Amino acid sequence: METMVKQKTIKTEISLTGVGLHTGKEVKMTFKPAPVNNGFTFVRIDLEGTPIIEADANYVVNTQRGTNLEKLGVKIQTPEHVLAALVGCDVDNIIIELNASELPIMDGSSKYFVEALETAGFVEQNAKRNVYVVKEVISFTDEASGSEILVMPSDHYCVTAMVDFGTKILGTQNANMKSIADFKAEISESRTFSFLHELEFLLEEGLIKGGDLNNAIVYVDKEISASTMENLKVAFGKDEITVKSNGILDNLTLHYPNEAARHKLLDVVGDLALIGTKIQGKVIANKPGHFVNTQFAKKMAKIIKIEQRNFVPVFDLNLEPLMDIHKIMSVLPHRPPFLFIDRIIEMSESHVVGMKNVTMNENFFVGHFPEAPVMPGVIIVEAMAQTGGILVLSTVPDPENYLTYFMKIDNVKFKQKVLPGDTLIFKCDLITPIRRGICHMQANAYANGKLVAEAELMAQIARKQ
Repeated sequence: METMVKQKTIKTEISLTGVGLHTGKEVKMTFKPAPVNNGFTFVRIDLEGTPIIEADANYVVNTQRGTNLEKLGVKIQTPEHVLAALVGCDVDNIIIELNASELPIMDGSSKYFVEALETAGFVEQNAKRNVYVVKEVISFTDEASGSEILVMPSDHYCVTAMVDFGTKILGTQNANMKSIADFKAEISESRTFSFLHELEFLLEEGLIKGGDLNNAIVYVDKEISASTMENLKVAFGKDEITVKSNGILDNLTLHYPNEAARHKLLDVVGDLALIGTKIQGKVIANKPGHFVNTQFAKKMAKIIKIEQRNFVPVFDLNLEPLMDIHKIMSVLPHRPPFLFIDRIIEMSESHVVGMKNVTMNENFFVGHFPEAPVMPGVIIVEAMAQTGGILVLSTVPDPENYLTYFMKIDNVKFKQKVLPGDTLIFKCDLITPIRRGICHMQANAYANGKLVAEAELMAQIARKQ
């Protein structure tokens, strides 16, 4: 079951420096606290205007040798290990400042990012976490590679990765993360890896300038010629390089026999952060890679967007209301014929739900329109505001001594007609915490299982003179 979990960010900013694996450029990265509903955003402070790039699957432009994002010509390279750390630390909102395009590779894992985030500390925010609860199997298959990712219903987020590299030195491996709480201990230290034949090509093409034997496991899947050995010595700045008995280049000891599969799982966690919404479901990735991971993330993001657009909350109107019309009138200053809510169904610190039965004898139907009565849109907006007024007035001990006033109305949309006999449900969610009697909220109105109107409202309460 989905629980009322609050969003989370970090308490204070913290910086790390390192080099980009492919560019070889030194980069300073700073994690900064972010406001509610910010998600994960990258800021290129080395570029004019300090452009912002959201961690969004729709910005993926290339998945060779890592995940690469681009928005309006501004690039972010290999963010997946950092994104995995953010998910693994159960963070919702963070700003990542960079003075170069590529994030630091560190030791090729998420370990140092997790440690930095824990040093900064975490803080809950005054907003409910948005979680997409998977209700049916959703999958994506890459026919060319035979890779597949699917997600199925589960009571929490967990990931299984199954890999088959088709080589003697590194065959079939599996890795599991039973819950996000296991990420730090079981997954975060798993380092990136490559095969010798890939490394030779990358070195020849000048595509791995920041690599050394301390941030990538190299599996030797072929005989090393004398010339290749010399090239490796130069590339890694070593006087001597040898191959261990388990088939990897020296200077590194595997943390786990299945470290390669665990790192692939780490990449899945990082790439799926690009969905932009936390997932409650079990992810199974067969032969995962950045291409299939990010294509699946795009598919999930699209499904979630469509479902959120069409989502209509369901409330049991037979239950005793939180507030009836008499209690509402003891709080709101409005009176008939300008009181447009009949009940308050539920309320928390950050949301309120109200209800109105629309009847033929409403005062406004006399002239709007007598032959084809339709509830005026401005009345629907006013009813949503009155519902929000209950929320803001609940923050003062003597609501009967206050009046509410509109400050701003934005993004108003009317989707369906409201007719006599309809039951209207109004749901208002705070966009920002209530401060100095100012309430900034997203308000939606529903009837007949459909969204009929929406608006972003700002109102203020003021003591009666």
